[in-house]
Amino acid sequence: MVKVNGRTEAERARLDVEHELPAGDDGDETAEVAAVGGGQPLQAAETSGVEAELQKVRAERDSLLDRLARSQAEFENARRRAGREQQEFRDYATVDAIKSLLPVLDSFERALQVKAEAGDFRSGVELIYKQLQDALGKLGVRRIPAKGEQFDPHHHEAIELVETADAPDHEVLEELQHGYKLKERLLRPAMVKIAKNPGK
Repeated sequence: MVKVNGRTEAERARLDVEHELPAGDDGDETAEVAAVGGGQPLQAAETSGVEAELQKVRAERDSLLDRLARSQAEFENARRRAGREQQEFRDYATVDAIKSLLPVLDSFERALQVKAEAGDFRSGVELIYKQLQDALGKLGVRRIPAKGEQFDPHHHEAIELVETADAPDHEVLEELQHGYKLKERLLRPAMVKIAKNPGK
């Protein structure tokens, strides 16, 4: 193998070929590198835009969560306030009812303290009974008509059927316990005996 200036012929031939390449080849590589390098600012701009949009979405999410928490707190406060108001209404309604019955209690206490004859005692009890009826009437309590009325399962509770030809079928013959309504609401039905007419 012949060496010239310390190089083999093959090495010298390769170097000659490299020197003969057009200058544009290196320029193309440089251009490609420049193109790749030029894309970096574009990618950075896109990334910056995505980050800004993400921050905006996060801020909206936080705002909505805060509004939701406030709404839940307001709802809970309103529910508690409504519960307190209902309880206060029930308490005051009970107070009014009790106040209307206190005079009746006073009358009973006075009647028990007085020594009286049987007739006078009965008259006193009847007076107290009327006073109690008046107090209940002011509260909207009404007695349900029964004796002589046609049996009504909505207001009467039949505990006995009495066979008789002297009264129409299903007429209330006797009232064993009074029934009462509070305005239009049934408090308790009247306990009654009703007629069963064999001829009907």
